[in-house]
Amino acid sequence: MVIAGGGPAGLSLACLAGDLGLRVAVVDRQREDALAHPPPDGRDIALTHRSVRILDEIGVWGALSPKDIAPIRSARVKNADQPHLLCFDPEGAGREALGYLVSNQVLRRELYRAARQRASVELLAGETAGELQLGAWTASLALSSGKVLEAPLLVAADSRFSELRRKVGIGADMRDFGHLCIVCHLRHEKPHDGTAHEWFDTDQTLAVLPLNEQTSSIVLTQPASTAARSLSMPASAFAAAIEQRLDRRWGSMQLDGERHAYPLVAVYADRFCARRLALVGDAAVGMHPVTAHGFNFGLQGAETLARKVGDAIGAGSDIGAPSVLESYDRMHRRATLPLYLATNAIVGLYTDNRMPARIVRSALLRIANSLSPVKDFMLRKLTECDVAQGPARRALHLLRSHS
Repeated sequence: MVIAGGGPAGLSLACLAGDLGLRVAVVDRQREDALAHPPPDGRDIALTHRSVRILDEIGVWGALSPKDIAPIRSARVKNADQPHLLCFDPEGAGREALGYLVSNQVLRRELYRAARQRASVELLAGETAGELQLGAWTASLALSSGKVLEAPLLVAADSRFSELRRKVGIGADMRDFGHLCIVCHLRHEKPHDGTAHEWFDTDQTLAVLPLNEQTSSIVLTQPASTAARSLSMPASAFAAAIEQRLDRRWGSMQLDGERHAYPLVAVYADRFCARRLALVGDAAVGMHPVTAHGFNFGLQGAETLARKVGDAIGAGSDIGAPSVLESYDRMHRRATLPLYLATNAIVGLYTDNRMPARIVRSALLRIANSLSPVKDFMLRKLTECDVAQGPARRALHLLRSHS
């Protein structure tokens, strides 16, 4: 198997495929030291229980230290200045935590380490993927060094703006929200009690995610022009603005580190496969961060494809056969399309400032919070609690033993 892209989805798939006995080559344009020691990027990943299980299986979860993991013990969603809250607590999912926050930098570092430790996985850093040929029995990929790789299956995990996806003629639904996502850490004087908060306000959203040591991860989405002003503000003024927006709920706040900004573009590929090629990660599905599922879908897609490949190996079949890839396409589409569409609809509704939209969104929060079956269904979907509790329980025991 050849994987173009050494991000979280690509490296996760490399580990899973390597454990099936396949020889795997991972191609990435970044230098080896950048993959081994990724720089801070301000992003903290809200991992679902399914993602924790996958990371545990490939040896990443157990390598994390207690300080790397911050449990989300509850969540609150609010619409502007309306009094109604949509509240999520772990009891509704039968868990002790809704999910776990881990920095993207730490996850990338540990996924690189896990892949590098596998003799079956070869990392080709500093290489750019060039022309590809998708034949009847093999796929070939030319690299910038002149080397040509051949395998029964080529996987594109090269970002939501995937060059390989474009080269094979797979289109994508691409929605540019015209906003920037600003992420950073803020320290505060009052405890957050492990509760995540999300506010939908006029043409912007603000999420406050509970990290360790009275620190929160801030995710602020704003129109590009407004975000530019937020980024240019002095650190103290930016922290004061967030503090005021939160009604001093956490007391005095101070910026801890740099602010980072990313354009908000959602992507959904028209197909997740072609002859001898599969899409995973953001190349298949790139999400708006409001439901915190982009990283989780990347891991889920890697696991789904690895399972289909494993079934083919067990049956003595071709791992790149159309039946294998089309089965992956159907399963991953069923798992991702409803939430992709729902996320975009939520963003559209809660950033629409017309009076009918304001009335509808206020009513939706109130109704969803009062109907337990609806709220429990949403909770199970968002936390992916349909997995074994082992890794999650071990995480809680680990955290308690160091508290």
